[in-house]
Amino acid sequence: MTLPLKDKYINLLTDFGFKRVFGTEPNKQLLIDFLNTLLPEHHRIQDVTYKNNENLGNAPLDRKAIFDIYCQAKTGERFIVEIQKAKQNFFKDRSVYYATFPIQEQALKGDWNYQLTAVYTVGILDFIFEEHRHEETLLHTVELKNQHCEVFYDKLKFIYIELPKFTKSLEELESHFDKWLFLLKHLSELSDRPQPLQETIFNQLFDVAEIANFSPLEQETYQNSLKYYRDLNNVVDTSRQEGLQEGLMKGREEERLLNLQRQRSLLLRLLSRTLGTIPDAQQQQLDRLSILQLEQLHEALLAFTNMEELSAWLARTLEQPTEEA
Repeated sequence: MTLPLKDKYINLLTDFGFKRVFGTEPNKQLLIDFLNTLLPEHHRIQDVTYKNNENLGNAPLDRKAIFDIYCQAKTGERFIVEIQKAKQNFFKDRSVYYATFPIQEQALKGDWNYQLTAVYTVGILDFIFEEHRHEETLLHTVELKNQHCEVFYDKLKFIYIELPKFTKSLEELESHFDKWLFLLKHLSELSDRPQPLQETIFNQLFDVAEIANFSPLEQETYQNSLKYYRDLNNVVDTSRQEGLQEGLMKGREEERLLNLQRQRSLLLRLLSRTLGTIPDAQQQQLDRLSILQLEQLHEALLAFTNMEELSAWLARTLEQPTEEA
């Protein structure tokens, strides 16, 4: 039985909340409005089409990429929008790698002049880059430049938002961008619709995000997503505290393996909630997943309805080459 939540609105940093608000066709105006606060004027968008968020490589054994949201503007620009809840080794490398998929899919058979449309990767980060920890800047736009710091290529951009750096109160909000960041961070803490946020687009967001409007299945799915989000935050906090105490004694490798085991245990509990007891064979396959594959499993698990779907996903994923143990 699903117990009622005390919150009136969903947490946008959960997978369910993020994809419900930004990743569904009826609500795409919310995504468009948010993206337009980040884009240069010549790439502002009027409409988008959602594309398959699972992208395969060119060969059967190539690694695949699973995006939180992948869409395309009517004028051709492609957008990968992802929420990253915890630090990840080689996160920037992963962003660059993911950007290659919407670039390569533009290739045309036969006579083609190699002209590309713009590709944007937007990362909403629930952490701060270590190298930017002491900077106030929270919005980072990265593009290709030459040795004179002049833009060499303006059709590939990476936009990162370090959300923990946003500390403005409701009374301090100035821009439309400020309001979006406030809602990303604090929507679930609100019990009404504050006056500074009384705009048509945000009223639509409040309607979409109100938990009372969810079906029983949606409420249960959201609660599972919320539990995973909270458990992950606890893992991160615990790892940070233990790292200070144990790092000097056991080293970074043991800490990495401990975090990996915690992630596996957490996913096993979530899968058991949804599918029932997980057979030994599937548990052994879970033990073989890398950190990146575990993250991909978390993104996929809410869609599983039976054990066969889980088994098929594990078999398909373990056939892919891995980059980490």
